[in-house]
Formats: sequence, structure tokens, C-alpha cells
Amino acid sequence: MKGQIVKIISDSHIVSYDNIKITCKCRGIFRKEKIIPKVGDYVIFDKDKKLILEILPRINIFNRPSVANIDQAFLITSLKTPSFSLNLLDKLIILMELHNVEPIICITKSDLVSKEYLKEVNEILSYYKKIGYKVIYNTEIEKIKELLKGKTSVFTGQTGAGKSTLLNKLNPDFNLDTGEVSIALGRGKHTTRVVELFNIATGKVLDTPGFSALDFYEYSNEEIRDSFIEFKNYPCPYKDCMHKNEAECMVKQAVLDNNIMKTRYDNYLKFIERK
Repeated sequence: MKGQIVKIISDSHIVSYDNIKITCKCRGIFRKEKIIPKVGDYVIFDKDKKLILEILPRINIFNRPSVANIDQAFLITSLKTPSFSLNLLDKLIILMELHNVEPIICITKSDLVSKEYLKEVNEILSYYKKIGYKVIYNTEIEKIKELLKGKTSVFTGQTGAGKSTLLNKLNPDFNLDTGEVSIALGRGKHTTRVVELFNIATGKVLDTPGFSALDFYEYSNEEIRDSFIEFKNYPCPYKDCMHKNEAECMVKQAVLDNNIMKTRYDNYLKFIERK
């Protein structure tokens, strides 16, 4: 039978099929061949023996957290406590682009900032919309539910930005702890300990401790460059142009012409220099 792993605790794998959940073990050959099942994996399993026989091909995988087959990521982005960070936002966007996951920017705590500051933020966000990213506020619950339909989604972002609060609004049955930090980007204290896949709004949502690996060491500078999607609108004379020191670079010119947002370009330089 075909099912999907929705939770892993030690060597127990909770597999969901036809709205039924069953706890399975893996074939012994998995360990020998160093096959590591992940939450989100689609599998072939023997219902009677409660044994996972095969991991089906994945569209993407993450190691920290250990998840697979994500369609989209809601990047929970606070405007205050913690402060709005374009560097972190771009890091998360590029991380998702590198994994073939659609990023969706989700703004929280907009009610805690002044109208003037909110106007500034909206001007910045208009750029992200212009280059093709979806931007939504955490108060737009029905829109978020619509985006969740038929997709496997993950919620991640700044520490304390309001991920658990939003998940509780989407489905009060979650009853996730919001008194402690529930998203940790390599630091802080988690309330979410175990990765689990939930059904919500006719879609699926992964509840995770957050993405703790936010460096790009395993990726080439060229892969990072190509993940800045707006750069492709400004083809340079040289196909291998890194948009850094080269002459006649159309991307650098687009930055000077204010067609590419300077903070995005500056973050790109930081990302390739930190490798």
C-alpha cells in the first residue's frame, strides 16, 4: 500500500493512509543502505506486517529539520519583537528556492508598529510582490487557508515571530504552546520538539522546531546567484557573470537604476562571501 510518514519517534514511523494512521518499522536493509526516512516521505508499506518497504522519489529534502516533499513555506516575518530583518527574510527565501519550495512571506505584528513604519514596510514588500512572491498578513486567515489547500506547507521564520499563534488560529485543536519560543533558527529554546505532519484546511502542515541550517555551504555560488530570481531579468554579456566585479554587468546596473532592490543585492554579496 501507499502511505505517507506523518511522524517519526525513534524507530517508530507513523504512516497515514485513507485517514488511518499505523505505526510501522522499516526494512532492515534501510539501515544497511543508509536510507533515512523523513516526515513527509511517501512510502510503500505492508499494512499487515506494519513494515515500510520502499521510500518513493522525493521532490525535495531537508536535513534540519528532517522533512521531505514540501510544496511551500510560510516565512513568518515579524515587524516588531523581533524586528523586521530583510537579511533573514532573504536567507529563508533563498533556502527555499534552493530546495524548490515556494516561499510565501507572512507578516505578523503589524498592529504593533506605527502607520509610517508600516507604510515603509509595505513599500519594501511591494518589491517582493513585483518579482513574483506572495505576501500575506497573519490576520488574513481565510486567504491563508486557501493557500494551504492541496499543498504540503511548512511554517518557519524568526524566533518568536508568531508561528504557533498563527497555527492555533488556523486550527484551535493544535493548542500549541506560545509561551516559549517555538521556532528556532539555530538558537533559543523550542516548544516544538517532534516533527509532525497535520491535516488542515484540506492541506497538510508540517510543525517543526524550525530550520536550523541557514548557511549555504553545500551550494555553489552559482546556485545561490540563480536563486535570486529577479537577476534573470537582466542578462549579462557573460553567462558566468557573478554580478560582483565584472564589467558591463546588467544586474549591477539594475541596482544603480533602482530596478533591483539594493538590500537584496547586498544580501546576495553577503551570502556568496560567507561560503
